[in-house]
Amino acid sequence: MTTLLLIGKVNPRVRERLTGRFEILELPSGKAEDVTSEMAEKVTGTASFNTMPSALMDALPKLDIIANFGVGYDGVDVGHAASKGIIVTNTPDVLDEEVADTTIGLLLNTLRMFPRAENYMREGRWVREGAFPLSPLTLRGRHIGIYGMGRIGQQIARRLEAFNVKISYHTRTPKADIAYSYYGSLKELATAVDTLICIVPKTPETRQTVNKEILAALGADGVIINVGRGWTVHEDDLADALERKVIAGAGLDVFEVEPCFPERLMKLDNVSLLPHVASASVATRNAMADLVADNLISWFEEGRPITPVPETPFKG
Repeated sequence: MTTLLLIGKVNPRVRERLTGRFEILELPSGKAEDVTSEMAEKVTGTASFNTMPSALMDALPKLDIIANFGVGYDGVDVGHAASKGIIVTNTPDVLDEEVADTTIGLLLNTLRMFPRAENYMREGRWVREGAFPLSPLTLRGRHIGIYGMGRIGQQIARRLEAFNVKISYHTRTPKADIAYSYYGSLKELATAVDTLICIVPKTPETRQTVNKEILAALGADGVIINVGRGWTVHEDDLADALERKVIAGAGLDVFEVEPCFPERLMKLDNVSLLPHVASASVATRNAMADLVADNLISWFEEGRPITPVPETPFKG
Protein backbone atom coordinates (compact mmCIF):
# COMPACT_ATOMS: atom_id res chain seq x y z
CA MET A 1 0.00 0.00 0.00
CA THR A 2 1.24 3.50 -0.87
CA THR A 3 2.37 5.47 2.17
CA LEU A 4 1.55 9.15 2.67
CA LEU A 5 2.87 11.55 5.28
CA LEU A 6 0.60 14.18 6.84
CA ILE A 7 2.76 17.08 7.99
CA GLY A 8 1.87 19.48 10.79
CA LYS A 9 -1.75 20.27 11.59
CA VAL A 10 -3.70 18.81 8.69
CA ASN A 11 -7.37 19.46 8.00
CA PRO A 12 -9.29 16.41 9.34
CA ARG A 13 -11.15 16.00 6.05
CA VAL A 14 -7.84 15.31 4.28
CA ARG A 15 -7.14 12.47 6.69
CA GLU A 16 -10.67 11.12 6.33
CA ARG A 17 -10.50 11.15 2.52
CA LEU A 18 -7.14 9.38 2.39
CA THR A 19 -7.58 6.80 5.15
CA GLY A 20 -8.25 3.35 3.70
CA ARG A 21 -6.79 4.16 0.28
CA PHE A 22 -3.30 4.74 1.67
CA GLU A 23 -1.17 3.96 4.68
CA ILE A 24 -1.07 7.17 6.70
CA LEU A 25 1.89 8.33 8.74
CA GLU A 26 2.05 11.69 10.53
CA LEU A 27 4.77 14.21 11.31
CA PRO A 28 3.21 16.84 13.60
CA SER A 29 6.45 18.79 14.08
CA GLY A 30 7.12 19.21 10.38
CA LYS A 31 10.84 18.94 11.11
CA ALA A 32 13.30 16.97 9.02
CA GLU A 33 15.12 15.71 12.11
CA ASP A 34 11.95 13.98 13.29
CA VAL A 35 11.58 11.89 10.14
CA THR A 36 11.81 8.22 11.11
CA SER A 37 13.53 5.47 9.16
CA GLU A 38 10.08 4.08 8.31
CA MET A 39 9.03 7.41 6.82
CA ALA A 40 12.24 7.72 4.83
CA GLU A 41 11.84 4.22 3.48
CA LYS A 42 8.14 4.27 2.62
CA VAL A 43 6.72 7.79 2.08
CA THR A 44 6.06 8.77 -1.55
CA GLY A 45 3.50 11.54 -1.04
CA THR A 46 2.80 14.27 1.52
CA ALA A 47 0.01 16.64 2.49
CA SER A 48 0.64 19.79 4.47
CA PHE A 49 -0.35 23.41 5.00
CA ASN A 50 2.44 25.36 3.28
CA THR A 51 5.30 23.53 5.00
CA MET A 52 7.92 21.75 2.94
CA PRO A 53 11.50 23.02 3.20
CA SER A 54 14.30 21.43 1.21
CA ALA A 55 15.67 19.59 4.26
CA LEU A 56 12.37 17.78 4.73
CA MET A 57 12.28 16.77 1.07
CA ASP A 58 15.81 15.45 1.34
CA ALA A 59 14.81 13.40 4.40
CA LEU A 60 12.16 11.67 2.26
CA PRO A 61 14.18 10.24 -0.66
CA LYS A 62 11.24 8.42 -2.30
CA LEU A 63 8.96 11.45 -2.38
CA ASP A 64 7.00 11.91 -5.64
CA ILE A 65 4.38 14.54 -4.81
CA ILE A 66 3.69 17.33 -2.30
CA ALA A 67 0.02 18.27 -1.96
CA ASN A 68 -0.19 21.75 -0.47
CA PHE A 69 -3.30 22.96 1.36
CA GLY A 70 -3.78 26.51 0.08
CA VAL A 71 -3.32 28.63 -3.01
CA GLY A 72 -0.09 30.13 -1.69
CA TYR A 73 2.84 27.74 -1.42
CA ASP A 74 5.67 30.04 -0.35
CA GLY A 75 6.49 27.62 2.47
CA VAL A 76 7.31 24.92 -0.09
CA ASP A 77 10.76 25.04 -1.67
CA VAL A 78 9.41 24.51 -5.18
CA GLY A 79 12.77 25.09 -6.81
CA HIS A 80 14.26 22.24 -4.83
CA ALA A 81 11.21 20.09 -5.56
CA ALA A 82 11.56 20.74 -9.28
CA SER A 83 15.24 19.83 -9.19
CA LYS A 84 14.33 16.48 -7.65
CA GLY A 85 11.44 15.81 -10.03
CA ILE A 86 8.84 16.18 -7.26
CA ILE A 87 5.40 17.46 -8.24
CA VAL A 88 3.88 20.20 -6.06
CA THR A 89 0.14 20.86 -6.13
CA ASN A 90 -1.95 23.62 -4.55
CA THR A 91 -5.66 24.41 -4.20
CA PRO A 92 -6.56 27.20 -6.64
CA ASP A 93 -10.09 28.30 -7.59
CA VAL A 94 -11.96 26.62 -4.73
CA LEU A 95 -11.30 29.47 -2.30
CA ASP A 96 -11.24 32.41 -4.71
CA GLU A 97 -14.84 33.50 -4.20
CA GLU A 98 -14.74 33.16 -0.41
CA VAL A 99 -11.65 35.34 -0.20
CA ALA A 100 -13.20 37.86 -2.58
CA ASP A 101 -16.37 38.00 -0.48
CA THR A 102 -14.33 38.58 2.67
CA THR A 103 -12.38 41.33 0.94
CA ILE A 104 -15.55 43.24 0.19
CA GLY A 105 -16.75 42.78 3.76
CA LEU A 106 -13.43 43.99 5.15
CA LEU A 107 -13.50 46.99 2.84
CA LEU A 108 -16.99 47.96 4.00
CA ASN A 109 -16.07 47.39 7.65
CA THR A 110 -13.07 49.67 7.24
CA LEU A 111 -14.91 52.45 5.45
CA ARG A 112 -18.18 52.38 7.39
CA MET A 113 -16.90 51.19 10.79
CA PHE A 114 -19.57 48.48 11.12
CA PRO A 115 -17.71 46.46 13.81
CA ARG A 116 -17.35 49.59 15.95
CA ALA A 117 -21.02 50.43 15.40
CA GLU A 118 -22.10 46.95 16.51
CA ASN A 119 -19.93 47.13 19.63
CA TYR A 120 -21.38 50.57 20.37
CA MET A 121 -24.85 49.04 20.30
CA ARG A 122 -23.90 45.93 22.30
CA GLU A 123 -22.36 48.09 24.99
CA GLY A 124 -25.66 49.95 25.46
CA ARG A 125 -24.22 53.22 24.26
CA TRP A 126 -26.94 53.79 21.65
CA VAL A 127 -29.46 54.02 24.49
CA ARG A 128 -27.23 56.05 26.81
CA GLU A 129 -25.45 58.34 24.37
CA GLY A 130 -27.59 58.48 21.24
CA ALA A 131 -26.79 57.72 17.64
CA PHE A 132 -23.45 56.30 16.58
CA PRO A 133 -21.24 58.94 14.91
CA LEU A 134 -21.40 59.31 11.14
CA SER A 135 -18.71 57.37 9.31
CA PRO A 136 -16.22 59.82 7.80
CA LEU A 137 -15.55 57.49 4.86
CA THR A 138 -17.73 55.85 2.23
CA LEU A 139 -17.36 53.52 -0.74
CA ARG A 140 -19.26 55.97 -2.91
CA GLY A 141 -17.12 57.57 -5.57
CA ARG A 142 -13.94 55.68 -4.71
CA HIS A 143 -11.26 54.64 -7.15
CA ILE A 144 -10.11 51.14 -6.25
CA GLY A 145 -6.63 49.92 -7.12
CA ILE A 146 -6.01 46.19 -7.03
CA TYR A 147 -2.40 45.16 -6.47
CA GLY A 148 -2.40 41.68 -8.00
CA MET A 149 -4.89 40.62 -10.67
CA GLY A 150 -4.79 36.85 -10.50
CA ARG A 151 -7.82 34.63 -9.95
CA ILE A 152 -8.76 36.20 -6.61
CA GLY A 153 -8.02 39.73 -7.75
CA GLN A 154 -10.36 39.26 -10.69
CA GLN A 155 -13.12 37.93 -8.42
CA ILE A 156 -12.70 40.98 -6.17
CA ALA A 157 -12.92 43.29 -9.18
CA ARG A 158 -16.11 41.61 -10.44
CA ARG A 159 -17.76 42.20 -7.08
CA LEU A 160 -16.63 45.81 -6.99
CA GLU A 161 -18.24 46.46 -10.37
CA ALA A 162 -21.63 46.15 -8.66
CA PHE A 163 -20.74 49.13 -6.45
CA ASN A 164 -20.19 51.40 -9.46
CA VAL A 165 -16.64 52.31 -8.48
CA LYS A 166 -13.69 52.90 -10.79
CA ILE A 167 -11.23 49.98 -10.84
CA SER A 168 -7.56 49.94 -11.81
CA TYR A 169 -4.75 47.47 -11.20
CA HIS A 170 -1.04 46.75 -11.16
CA THR A 171 0.71 43.48 -11.89
CA ARG A 172 4.11 42.72 -13.40
CA THR A 173 2.54 42.72 -16.87
CA PRO A 174 -0.91 43.83 -18.06
CA LYS A 175 -3.63 41.23 -18.57
CA ALA A 176 -4.70 41.08 -22.20
CA ASP A 177 -8.29 40.08 -21.42
CA ILE A 178 -8.96 42.65 -18.65
CA ALA A 179 -10.46 46.06 -19.43
CA TYR A 180 -9.60 47.83 -16.15
CA SER A 181 -6.98 50.57 -16.31
CA TYR A 182 -3.45 49.23 -15.92
CA TYR A 183 -0.59 51.02 -14.17
CA GLY A 184 2.98 49.93 -14.77
CA SER A 185 4.17 50.45 -11.20
CA LEU A 186 2.69 50.23 -7.73
CA LYS A 187 3.66 53.87 -7.12
CA GLU A 188 1.71 54.97 -10.20
CA LEU A 189 -1.31 52.95 -9.09
CA ALA A 190 -1.22 54.32 -5.54
CA THR A 191 -0.96 57.87 -6.86
CA ALA A 192 -3.99 57.40 -9.11
CA VAL A 193 -6.34 55.66 -6.65
CA ASP A 194 -7.62 56.30 -3.14
CA THR A 195 -8.16 52.66 -2.14
CA LEU A 196 -5.53 49.94 -2.49
CA ILE A 197 -6.39 46.24 -2.20
CA CYS A 198 -3.37 43.94 -1.89
CA ILE A 199 -3.76 40.37 -3.11
CA VAL A 200 -0.25 39.47 -4.28
CA PRO A 201 1.57 36.27 -3.26
CA LYS A 202 4.55 36.10 -0.94
CA THR A 203 7.60 36.36 -3.16
CA PRO A 204 10.93 38.19 -2.81
CA GLU A 205 9.58 40.82 -5.21
CA THR A 206 6.58 41.64 -3.00
CA ARG A 207 8.50 42.03 0.27
CA GLN A 208 7.29 45.26 2.02
CA THR A 209 6.42 46.83 -1.30
CA VAL A 210 3.64 48.77 0.41
CA ASN A 211 5.82 51.16 2.39
CA LYS A 212 5.82 54.81 3.43
CA GLU A 213 6.35 55.97 -0.15
CA ILE A 214 3.32 54.06 -1.42
CA LEU A 215 1.19 55.09 1.55
CA ALA A 216 2.08 58.75 1.02
CA ALA A 217 1.13 58.41 -2.64
CA LEU A 218 -2.24 56.95 -1.61
CA GLY A 219 -3.02 60.19 0.22
CA ALA A 220 -5.01 61.51 3.14
CA ASP A 221 -8.28 59.94 1.96
CA GLY A 222 -6.53 56.68 1.23
CA VAL A 223 -7.48 53.24 2.50
CA ILE A 224 -5.46 50.05 2.25
CA ILE A 225 -6.90 46.53 2.43
CA ASN A 226 -4.58 43.51 2.66
CA VAL A 227 -5.91 39.99 2.12
CA GLY A 228 -2.82 38.59 0.41
CA ARG A 229 0.29 38.11 2.52
CA GLY A 230 1.33 40.07 5.58
CA TRP A 231 4.86 40.66 4.42
CA THR A 232 3.67 42.77 1.48
CA VAL A 233 3.00 45.67 3.87
CA HIS A 234 5.70 47.38 5.94
CA GLU A 235 3.78 47.27 9.20
CA ASP A 236 5.72 50.01 11.02
CA ASP A 237 5.29 52.34 8.05
CA LEU A 238 1.57 51.53 8.02
CA ALA A 239 1.16 52.23 11.73
CA ASP A 240 3.02 55.53 11.32
CA ALA A 241 0.84 56.51 8.36
CA LEU A 242 -2.37 55.73 10.24
CA GLU A 243 -1.29 57.52 13.42
CA ARG A 244 -0.20 60.62 11.50
CA LYS A 245 -3.29 60.57 9.24
CA VAL A 246 -1.13 60.16 6.12
CA ILE A 247 -3.90 57.74 5.08
CA ALA A 248 -7.44 57.47 6.35
CA GLY A 249 -7.78 53.79 7.23
CA ALA A 250 -6.73 50.17 6.82
CA GLY A 251 -8.32 46.73 6.85
CA LEU A 252 -6.02 43.77 7.42
CA ASP A 253 -6.64 40.03 7.38
CA VAL A 254 -2.97 39.05 7.22
CA PHE A 255 0.16 39.96 9.16
CA GLU A 256 3.86 39.36 8.70
CA VAL A 257 4.44 37.14 11.75
CA GLU A 258 1.12 35.47 12.54
CA PRO A 259 -0.51 35.19 14.99
CA CYS A 260 1.43 38.22 16.21
CA PHE A 261 0.55 41.68 14.94
CA PRO A 262 1.53 45.28 15.78
CA GLU A 263 -0.11 46.37 19.03
CA ARG A 264 -0.09 49.93 17.71
CA LEU A 265 -2.82 48.98 15.26
CA MET A 266 -5.15 47.79 18.04
CA LYS A 267 -5.24 51.28 19.50
CA LEU A 268 -6.46 52.94 16.32
CA ASP A 269 -10.10 53.61 15.45
CA ASN A 270 -9.43 53.77 11.71
CA VAL A 271 -8.36 50.13 11.42
CA SER A 272 -10.38 46.93 10.95
CA LEU A 273 -8.52 43.72 11.86
CA LEU A 274 -9.30 40.06 11.14
CA PRO A 275 -7.30 36.97 12.26
CA HIS A 276 -6.53 35.60 8.75
CA VAL A 277 -10.04 34.27 8.10
CA ALA A 278 -10.59 35.16 4.43
CA SER A 279 -11.09 31.53 3.34
CA ALA A 280 -12.11 30.26 6.77
CA SER A 281 -15.57 28.83 6.18
CA VAL A 282 -16.40 25.16 6.62
CA ALA A 283 -17.55 24.86 3.01
CA THR A 284 -14.41 26.41 1.55
CA ARG A 285 -11.97 24.58 3.78
CA ASN A 286 -13.72 21.30 2.94
CA ALA A 287 -13.34 22.08 -0.77
CA MET A 288 -9.65 22.82 -0.25
CA ALA A 289 -9.20 19.57 1.69
CA ASP A 290 -10.96 17.63 -1.05
CA LEU A 291 -8.63 19.06 -3.69
CA VAL A 292 -5.57 18.12 -1.63
CA ALA A 293 -6.87 14.56 -1.34
CA ASP A 294 -7.97 14.41 -4.97
CA ASN A 295 -4.51 15.48 -6.16
CA LEU A 296 -2.93 12.62 -4.23
CA ILE A 297 -5.55 10.08 -5.30
CA SER A 298 -5.27 11.13 -8.94
CA TRP A 299 -1.48 10.96 -8.88
CA PHE A 300 -1.22 7.51 -7.35
CA GLU A 301 -4.25 5.96 -9.06
CA GLU A 302 -4.17 7.65 -12.49
CA GLY A 303 -0.59 8.92 -12.76
CA ARG A 304 -1.42 12.61 -13.04
CA PRO A 305 -1.99 15.51 -10.61
CA ILE A 306 -5.00 17.81 -10.92
CA THR A 307 -3.51 21.20 -10.04
CA PRO A 308 0.30 21.16 -10.31
CA VAL A 309 1.94 24.53 -9.69
CA PRO A 310 3.74 26.18 -12.65
CA GLU A 311 7.20 25.55 -11.20
CA THR A 312 6.64 21.78 -11.27
CA PRO A 313 4.47 21.29 -14.35
CA PHE A 314 3.27 17.80 -15.14
CA LYS A 315 4.50 16.50 -18.46
CA GLY A 316 2.51 13.33 -18.88
